[in-house]
Amino acid sequence: MDFQIALLLAQDGITNGAIYALLALALVLVFAVTRVIFIPQGEFVAYGALTLVMIQAGTVPATLWLLVGAGVLAAALDARHALASGQKGRIANVLAWNAGYPLVLAGLLYALPLATLPLAVQVLLALLVVVPLGPLMYRLIYQPVAAASVLILLIISVAVHVGMVGLGLLFFGAEGSRTPAFSEARFELGPMMVTGQTLWVVVASIVLIVALYQFFGRTIYGKALRATAMNRNGARLMGISPALAGRLTFLLAAAIGALSGVLIAPITTIYYDTGFLIGLKGFVAAIVGGLASYPIAAAGALLVGLLEAFSSFWASAYKEVIVFTLIIPVLLWRSLTSHHVEEEE
Repeated sequence: MDFQIALLLAQDGITNGAIYALLALALVLVFAVTRVIFIPQGEFVAYGALTLVMIQAGTVPATLWLLVGAGVLAAALDARHALASGQKGRIANVLAWNAGYPLVLAGLLYALPLATLPLAVQVLLALLVVVPLGPLMYRLIYQPVAAASVLILLIISVAVHVGMVGLGLLFFGAEGSRTPAFSEARFELGPMMVTGQTLWVVVASIVLIVALYQFFGRTIYGKALRATAMNRNGARLMGISPALAGRLTFLLAAAIGALSGVLIAPITTIYYDTGFLIGLKGFVAAIVGGLASYPIAAAGALLVGLLEAFSSFWASAYKEVIVFTLIIPVLLWRSLTSHHVEEEE
């Protein structure tokens, strides 16, 4: 390996590591606030990318009907709860957000000439379809069992992952797809050629991480999520709704996943089940951070990306094995250095 090949591999590793960092941050956030090990995080990557592919092909994305169905079901459940609790004034608001939004979006998607829209509008429409699936997923699946043990929540996550992969095959088919690059520009950086899409991925990831840092440090909702992550019972006593915290957390996780999919869709071919492998590498990075530390998880993601890139050069057939083997010494080290804490009742 000469110096130029090492630079190219490092560029590839940093690009992949930036995406894994976003997914790792989402996994740490979801676990800290809701105790859910969110296995389906990678599915939002695939759904975001393939929904954009369908929009660019001029087709109304099939994920829209999942959004409509989940929205109508959530509206029925919330309206029933509002009636039972004597809060009839909430029914109009519940119906508007859960059922009205997907139906209005459906009308918009059928009315617009999707294939000829500017790329930025197509990306926005894809995010508008996929991101609301996150809070709806929490409302329908996790909120009714929010007090269950971590193991039960993990089993539910595995079931949700399997269901989303099956729906992905139904919605998008077995063929893989790519989207056009955001930019065809190329820049010479010494002996290395950097593509415009690589810069888009790295810069967008950095901007998103900074935005998340500002959100948690400066906004009331971000501080509420931090409080819930540090002490759920204490946050509940201070008037922070666990249900609202859960929905907001899943909204952020879905947004990070869908945006990650949109960013990498021009770089790699995305299949209906691609998200699982990408999400699993983000999970390895989150484990490096102990599912608690955002900076260590982000550093672990860069390590995973670089390890994957250099492994593809030295032993491409075993690169996945090498990456996932990284989790073994980390788990051993954490099991020897961490104190056991009983799960919160």
